[in-house]
Amino acid sequence: MLHYFLIFCFWNRLQCEIGILKNQKSYICYVDTTLQKYLPERAVAPCFELIKTHGVHLKIVNHRVTRHGDYRRLPNGMHQITVNASLNKYRFLITLVHEIAHLVAFEAYGRRIKPHGLEWKRTFQHLMVPFIRPEVFPSQLLPIIANHFKNPKASSSTDARLSIALSAFDPKERTKTYVYEIPEGSVFRLYNGKLFKKGNKKVKRYQCVELATGRLYLFQPNAQVELIQ
Repeated sequence: MLHYFLIFCFWNRLQCEIGILKNQKSYICYVDTTLQKYLPERAVAPCFELIKTHGVHLKIVNHRVTRHGDYRRLPNGMHQITVNASLNKYRFLITLVHEIAHLVAFEAYGRRIKPHGLEWKRTFQHLMVPFIRPEVFPSQLLPIIANHFKNPKASSSTDARLSIALSAFDPKERTKTYVYEIPEGSVFRLYNGKLFKKGNKKVKRYQCVELATGRLYLFQPNAQVELIQ
């Protein structure tokens, strides 16, 4: 009986391992297909290697206004990265590598480092170097991207020049306007429905007043808004 029981246990374990291998193979195929859809062609293979090397579980999600992507270490130890499906392929690439840089920096330097501190910046710069070339990015983007990565920001949207340049490659025509494009004194609406009146420029950002509360806010030039009047 013991002999049959051991055979039964071995068979169940074998079936379980086969199932895991099938799931892994299925996921690898899914990732490869997904990357081909969302990335520049010459960026697919190196990004695929980064994902495999660092054990990334990639999820493509619906558009989020407040973020392009994020990285989380799940309770089971899995590294999950989400990226918005609405991004054009160049912003998608920068966002994906941005989030992988979080993973690599945390693994290399520990969890107590600042999310966008020096360790992350250096890691992000190192991971992006193979992509900053004309086979991946259009020539008009290369100098802007190279300048950005001298000191990468916490978000590509924080760098107004880069954000505006990347927006030129968005798949859909722009239905909103940038704050810097509208005249001073104009009233505009944000994605959350709040109304603001554009004021004067303070160094790099625009001072705007919320109509409902009278409170002042500073807006990046590349903030996308809906012009009301």
